[in-house]
Amino acid sequence: MIITNATILTMNATDSVYEDSGLAIKNNIIVDIGSSEKIRQLHAGEDEIDAAGGIVMPGLINTHTHAAMVYFRGLADDLLLKPWLEDYIWPAERKFVNKKFISQALITACAEMIKSGTTLFNDMYFFEAEAAEVLAEVGIRGVLGEVLFDLPGPNTKTPQEGLDYTKQFIRKWKDHDLIYPAVAPHSPYACSAELLQESKSLADQYGAVFHIHVAETRSENEMIGEKVGSEIAYLDELGCLGSNVIACHAVWISNKDQEVLSERGAKIAHCPVSNMKLASGIAPVPDMIDRKILVGLGTDGASSNNSLNMFRTMDMTAKLHKLYKKDPAVLPARKILKMATIEGAKILGLEQELGSLETGKKADMIIIDTSQPHLIPLFDPMSLIYTAKRSDVNTVIVDGKILMQNRKLITIDENETIQNAIRYGHYIKEEIGN
Repeated sequence: MIITNATILTMNATDSVYEDSGLAIKNNIIVDIGSSEKIRQLHAGEDEIDAAGGIVMPGLINTHTHAAMVYFRGLADDLLLKPWLEDYIWPAERKFVNKKFISQALITACAEMIKSGTTLFNDMYFFEAEAAEVLAEVGIRGVLGEVLFDLPGPNTKTPQEGLDYTKQFIRKWKDHDLIYPAVAPHSPYACSAELLQESKSLADQYGAVFHIHVAETRSENEMIGEKVGSEIAYLDELGCLGSNVIACHAVWISNKDQEVLSERGAKIAHCPVSNMKLASGIAPVPDMIDRKILVGLGTDGASSNNSLNMFRTMDMTAKLHKLYKKDPAVLPARKILKMATIEGAKILGLEQELGSLETGKKADMIIIDTSQPHLIPLFDPMSLIYTAKRSDVNTVIVDGKILMQNRKLITIDENETIQNAIRYGHYIKEEIGN
């Protein structure tokens, strides 16, 4: 396959941008990048996608979500995190979440993510074995971790069951092309010290990501950090920080906490839309970046964000921190795009394969239709973070396979998926009403 007539945002080490260019894909690998004329000459006879002057860039990487929660979208809006979770979401999960729920909800989530340009997401939820089957069939990438609690959940009833399930999941899927197993304890407030330490040990044993919510709210940080000062200090005392750690949210962290995170090499998944909607606070992202902490972007689940749209997340991230810092130069468009692509790949430990368009890397990319009025003129293609909409994503390719072309999903029956979601929505509404 070749793609021609494009502006290519490589997101490589020098952020190279190539105009009137193209690239060639063999099997699932990018094998050549150059002028459209050169690509056509050297790769004559290959299937050609004409980008029609649009932008070709790496697929977006969502570093924190609960994808199957799309079926709870809008279930409990306009609440703080604690009542939102304890009074609405956790009871709904106990009542409705099962294997069928996960399988069908994941297809809806995958459809939404593909249509908005996401090609890889980091997921923490239930029945991840079922989720993996869906992703393998649909063709999208996922870092998947079964959520671990002290309390019984829809899938496992004890912490040990959760750890055993996670271990089996890792062993089954660790060599798959699209699935990357992770270890995902929910949070310090939902997991005992023993569970956190055993989870970290398991992640270290298998070289897996350790995916956890950290310091999302002030009250949570104060409660967990009562004896040692903060949630970060607590995790550090337990030996649960390190380079494989993705600390999600990290809103209420001090300068000292940031120094510890930097020293340990822990990474951050920033979820500004969810944090704003739940009024959790504003994570000190520019300060963390100044301390050489790697920060990626996440949507969180569609029940606390109402969307899995990474374009909205990019736009809001830039504007939120410019306003908060009262500095329009903070987090410029180029940096935001890196956070959503190559730096997201680094956070997940996949930067050697993904996150930028370079020869030898896997062919995960999107084509953006820039012929729309709201994208004309586009003096700097990086500024698409302020102007592009998810509906501008025309084509999505993952692992060298086309998942969407001309806005039509290839591996998902969109109409059937929508009808299933409507039916599940009616069912949930009726049951809650009863």
